[in-house]
Amino acid sequence: MEITTESIKQRGKLIVFSAPSGSGKTTIVKYLLGIDALNLEFSISAPSREKRGNEIDKKDYYFISLKEFKNYIKGDDFLEWEEVYRDNFYGTLKSEVERIWAKGKHVIFDIDVAGGLRIKKKFPKETLAVFVKPPSIDELKIRLKKRKTESDERINMRIAKASVELATAPQFDKIIKNYDLEVALKEAEELVADFINPSIVKKTKK
Repeated sequence: MEITTESIKQRGKLIVFSAPSGSGKTTIVKYLLGIDALNLEFSISAPSREKRGNEIDKKDYYFISLKEFKNYIKGDDFLEWEEVYRDNFYGTLKSEVERIWAKGKHVIFDIDVAGGLRIKKKFPKETLAVFVKPPSIDELKIRLKKRKTESDERINMRIAKASVELATAPQFDKIIKNYDLEVALKEAEELVADFINPSIVKKTKK
């Protein structure tokens, strides 16, 4: 099935959370997935890199080789994709979105800033794009070091990239400042609920 604006209207909405690594978007997305009333399911991304730490194939990511990734690009199998670093690709397979829609759920993404903006550009009315802003670049570096999953060189690359990504925040529908996690979680919940069921939210506010 070809993903079109019409098919999205029939099947569900697209909820995008993007941010520099270490901003807390993954924590927010996991929280939202635990709220049954939102009827969300996580879109599993496909990277061309190797597994890290305790990551599980087909649960955390669909791990594919660089050659496979490029073949998928040629076959137009991605909803969006990005070369994050040299020969390090991430993308969203169209088949993943179709899998979630087939279950009658809305799709929630935890993806790169560039990927999030691509989805928003393709489907502006059907997509809620949220940028999660960290307290500071210094705090980002501390969080990435605590993970102990990457070298100092890779962390420095992420920090350099984060500075560029922060400048894209105004292009998103909403910005959540993750200075206080509990506040950020509640703000995210309200934004998503209002986007998915605006009529219900408006009635409760009357």
